Amino acid sequence: MNRSIASGIFSVVSTKVIVLIVTALSTPLLYRFLGASGFGDYSFLMSVFAIYMIFVSSGITDGVRKFLAEDRSAANWSEHVVGYYFRLAVILAVVGAALLLASVQFGLVSLAFGDELAIYFYALALLVITAQFRDYARKTLMGFGLERYSEPLKVLDKVGFVVVAIPLVYAGAGVLGALAGHLFASLLVATVGLLIVHRRISLSCVFSTPSSDFPRKKMLTFNSMSIALVFLLMSLYHIDIVMLQQFRESADVGNYRAALTLAEFLWFVPLALQTVYVHSTSELWSQNRHRKITELASRTTRYTLLLTVIMAVGLAALADVAVPIYFGEEAVPAIEPLLLLLPGALGFALARPVLAISQGNGTLRYPVAATGVAALINVILNALLIPRYGMHGAAVATSVGYGSMFVFHCVSARQIGFDPLADARVGRGLLAALLSGGPIFALSAAITHPILALVLVPPVGFLLFVGFAVLVGALDPTEPFEILGLFPDPIGSKADAIHDRLERSAASHGETSRGWLQRLLFVVGLSLLASGLALSFLGPAVDALL
Repeated sequence: MNRSIASGIFSVVSTKVIVLIVTALSTPLLYRFLGASGFGDYSFLMSVFAIYMIFVSSGITDGVRKFLAEDRSAANWSEHVVGYYFRLAVILAVVGAALLLASVQFGLVSLAFGDELAIYFYALALLVITAQFRDYARKTLMGFGLERYSEPLKVLDKVGFVVVAIPLVYAGAGVLGALAGHLFASLLVATVGLLIVHRRISLSCVFSTPSSDFPRKKMLTFNSMSIALVFLLMSLYHIDIVMLQQFRESADVGNYRAALTLAEFLWFVPLALQTVYVHSTSELWSQNRHRKITELASRTTRYTLLLTVIMAVGLAALADVAVPIYFGEEAVPAIEPLLLLLPGALGFALARPVLAISQGNGTLRYPVAATGVAALINVILNALLIPRYGMHGAAVATSVGYGSMFVFHCVSARQIGFDPLADARVGRGLLAALLSGGPIFALSAAITHPILALVLVPPVGFLLFVGFAVLVGALDPTEPFEILGLFPDPIGSKADAIHDRLERSAASHGETSRGWLQRLLFVVGLSLLASGLALSFLGPAVDALL
C-alpha cells in the first residue's frame, strides 16, 4: 500500500476513533435510559430525518465543497460560491422545516406514523435548520482545504450531543431529551463553523450578487447522480428501521437498532478507506493507471476481508456475552438479529472501498445502478419478511441487501475498468476464518466468566486467525510486518527491519527458503490450533480459579 495513502487513512482514522469511542460509550447509555421502546422510537425518528435531509442538504454540501475546491480565476469566485450556496441553504432549510410543520399540522404525520410520534416532528423541524448549517459550515471548510477544522467539528458535534442528551434522558426527558442533544450540538457546530468560515471569507458575501456568467444552473443541478447514490445508500441504512416501526412494537425496533449498532462496528476501517480513496484514486484515474488501481483495489479488498471477517467471527462467538454487558439484559432479544446481520455487514464492508474507487473515476452510473439493485432487493425482502418475521425478517432482508452490494459493485468495477478480486484471495480468507473459527467458538463457550471471555478470546482468536491466514496463503509471510511498518516508531521501524530481512532471505534462497517457510508455518498453524483447543478445555479450570 502506498505510504502516502496509508498516512491519509490513519489521519482520517484518528478522528473516527474518537467519534467511535464516544459513540460506543453513549449508545448503551441511551438504550438503558430510554429503554428498548424509547430507543426504538428515537432510532426510527433519526432514520426518517436522515432520509429527509438528503433532499434538503445533499446538493448544498457536495456542491459547495466541489466548486470551492476548483478555485477558478473568476473575480471573487470563492465569495460568490459561499454566498450562493448559503442563500440556497437558507431557502431549502426554511422550506424543509415548513413542510415538516405543515405535515404535523394537517395530520399527515399522525396518519403515517401515529399520534404518539407526531410531537417529535416539531423538534425535527428545528433540527432541519440547525443541521443544514452544521453541514454547510463543515463542507465549506473542506472546500477550502481546512480539514484541520472540519474534522474536529465532527468530534464537537458528537461530544456536544452526548453532554446534553445523556443527562436529559437520564433525568426523564425521554426521546425529546435526545433530540434536544442533537439540536444543541448542531447549533454549536454551525455557529463555530460559520465563525471559522467568516474568518476566511466575510459572510457579507451572502448579500453580493454575482455576474450573469456565474454558473448558477450548473451549480443548482450539480451532483444529481451523487444525490441519487446517497439516497440509495441511506435507504440501505434506514429503510428496515422505518418499515419495522410500521409492523412491530417500538421495543422490537430498539433491539433491532441495538443489533445494527454492533454489526456496523465492522465498517469502521472500510468507511475510513472510503473517505480517503475517493480523493486518492482520482489522480490515478486521471493518469489512466488502471493496473495500479486494480492492484490497490484487490489488495484493499483482501485486507478488508481479513480484518472484517475475524471481527465478525469474534463478535458472533461473544454475542451472548457482549450484548447483555453492552446494552443490558433487556437487549438479549437483539442477539439473534445480530448473528443474522453479520454476513451482510461483512459484504457491505467489502463493498465500501470498491465503491469509493469507482467514485474516484467520476463515472457514477454504474455504482448508482449497482447500489440501486441492492437497495431494491433490500426493500422487497423487508416488505416480504418484516410483517411475518419481525426483526428477524428485517435482519435477513438487510443482510441479503448488504451482502449483494459487494457482488454488484464488483460487476460495476469491472465495467468501469478495474478488478477488485484480482488478488483478493477471498476463498483463502474465508478458509482461514473457518479454521480459526472452531477454536474461537470453543474457547468462548468454555469460558463462562463473561469478563474473562471478553479479555481472552479476542487476542487468542486474532493470533489463531493470522497464523492460519499466513498458512493458507491469504497473507504472504512478509505482509503482517509490512502493515505494521506503517505504524509510528518504534513499531514501524522494527517491523520494517523484520520485513526487509524476510524479503532478502526469500530472494537469496529462492524456492528452498519458501518451502522451508511453508513447512514451518504448517507446524506453527497446527501449534496454534492445538493451543486454541487446549485453552478451550482449560477455560472451565480458569473460571473455577476466578
